[in-house]
Amino acid sequence: MDGDEQHTAITFTELRTEQLGAPGYTAASLEGAALRTQVRQLAPKYDDIIIDVGGRDTGSLRAALTVAHTLLIPVQPRSFDIWAVDHMADLVKEAREINADLRALAVLNAAAQGKDNANAGDALQEVDGITLVLVIIGRRKAFPNAAAGGKAVTEHTPKDMKATEELHTLLKAIYTAH
Repeated sequence: MDGDEQHTAITFTELRTEQLGAPGYTAASLEGAALRTQVRQLAPKYDDIIIDVGGRDTGSLRAALTVAHTLLIPVQPRSFDIWAVDHMADLVKEAREINADLRALAVLNAAAQGKDNANAGDALQEVDGITLVLVIIGRRKAFPNAAAGGKAVTEHTPKDMKATEELHTLLKAIYTAH
């Protein structure tokens, strides 16, 4: 479900369809309360519904927080990104008034080598209501290169084993962390 004003998920799906034929999943674009309504209607038909709402405080983000099981917050290990997680934590707290079971997970994303990752991780572990996933997604060319071809990094050739492993580790953490 694409609820982001940039329509990244829909654009990617169109590219994937153009490059590979059928994308292998269903995608729709809705915003605000319509997103919440549609997710509720689709939930019995699908094992998983992924909602892309971007990282801004929008009606779509707020609607998604009321129906999501898990919120994944990708955070670059940079001051402004880390500080923005405090606002997200406030939104999560508010959403839990309606959706008490909402899990909120943060993951370091687009990380370079160095101490910044550890410092960012320490700061994120202090944010109330958000759990840091102990996976670091590196800043790797494989991610945008794969996306440009309408593929996931796991489908792209030449295969970047580090990027693939990072993604698999993140998915495992999301689906096993409770």
